Amino acid sequence: MVKIGPVTLPDFPLLLAPMEDVSDPPFRAVCKDKGADLMYTEFISSEGLIRDAIKSKKKLDIFDYERPVGIQIFGGDEESLGLAAKIVEVTQPDLLDINFGCPVKKVALKGAGAGVLRDVDLTVRLTKAVVQSTSLPVTVKTRLGWDDSNKNIEEVAERLQDVGIKALAIHGRTRVQMYKGEADWTLIGKIKNNPRITIPIFGNGDIDSPEKALAYKNRYGVDGIMIGRAAIGYPWIFNEIKHFMKTGEHLPAPTIEDRLAVCRKHLRYSIEWKNPVVGINEMRRHYANYLKGLPNIKEYRNKLVTLRTEEELNAVFDEMARVYEGFTFEKTPIALINYHEKCPID
Repeated sequence: MVKIGPVTLPDFPLLLAPMEDVSDPPFRAVCKDKGADLMYTEFISSEGLIRDAIKSKKKLDIFDYERPVGIQIFGGDEESLGLAAKIVEVTQPDLLDINFGCPVKKVALKGAGAGVLRDVDLTVRLTKAVVQSTSLPVTVKTRLGWDDSNKNIEEVAERLQDVGIKALAIHGRTRVQMYKGEADWTLIGKIKNNPRITIPIFGNGDIDSPEKALAYKNRYGVDGIMIGRAAIGYPWIFNEIKHFMKTGEHLPAPTIEDRLAVCRKHLRYSIEWKNPVVGINEMRRHYANYLKGLPNIKEYRNKLVTLRTEEELNAVFDEMARVYEGFTFEKTPIALINYHEKCPID
């Protein structure tokens, strides 16, 4: 078992990474169904929470079926983060996570997200302010450093542990790298094997197959893996990794029926959580990923992104089930997509 404060996770847990405009409650619901052990909300601005911003407060929504679940906040001011932590605590998540990993300009260049990695002392002060403001276990999501000349994650890990965080998730890239090149897990493994480090260390970056998950587990000794982009349109990756680690064998690829069932469920949750108009509109970004690999899909995809009612969309799913009955999806590596620049998949 892996312990994060009072939260108990299974051996080698698989975590769903917090992803802006992706890891909302409907998406988390389908990932939970498919084996995610711990999930986080989209990141929430501490300033937005304090201002009572509607969008920020909406992101605080969590549900019992998701547990254990963490709420992630970001900001660059000690007082604001401390106040935000108190607001988060009222919603009773299992964990409170601080985002020190978001690389996008509107966050990092304003001294939040990965931007704080340029100043280790500030990173420590911000973390301490959150830890002292809440009784929730505090975790941190971060990167190796600002750039190749400033990979300060080893110092950051020790000092954040010293001020009270209960777990650390590390993306194997610097802020400057964004999502380019391969994630470097070498320092992640070094931190895990540092005798001073006693908290769980989770690795993140480029895990897109059961084979890679097992190889990185064995090579770097991390306590678990956090998965982000590979789960977009393919929540089955969690159970596939678990099955492969247990048996050395692959689960069959999800069928067209499996994929359409997840589309329906994701759509239903999206409508219930948001409202019919917003829920249907925001679901449109997911269809291409769920249905990737189907031949001659353009006609159906065009319908799915233009129809306006759940009944019409379910009718299209019914038609697709008939047309593609028996279709076998190839077992190919999952594409790690950067679906739009503003989305900080950290």
